[in-house]
Amino acid sequence: MPSVTIFEKIFKVKKLIPVYCLLLTLLFTRCGQIHNAGPDPINRHETHLIYTHHAHCRMDCRHITEVEIKEILEKGEINYNKSEPNGHPDPKYALDGYTKEGQHLRVVFAPSERGLVVITCIDLSVEWQCNCN
Repeated sequence: MPSVTIFEKIFKVKKLIPVYCLLLTLLFTRCGQIHNAGPDPINRHETHLIYTHHAHCRMDCRHITEVEIKEILEKGEINYNKSEPNGHPDPKYALDGYTKEGQHLRVVFAPSERGLVVITCIDLSVEWQCNCN
């Protein structure tokens, strides 16, 4: 049985360094989902918000105000796992965040030519009973 020198052991380990780097990169980029570090895909200071009927219904039953929707728009983080950036006719972005009152919300926005559409909102901490269609 041939003996393996220390040089050969180190050389084999060095060959695996790129593999380890790739695995770490995938781990730290949310399991391979790499996000554009460019400009924000939505206007965080949009003045014309368009609320769908569904969004108003969810806001009512979940006690979420328009002020809180704007807080999440301005300070929330895009949750790409719940977003559809390539959606048609408009992309959809789910923003997660906390309001000043401590509510943990997710609000789904769709940028469009008419303005920024608020599609729905979810209280991530409390399961509210809603009868929205």
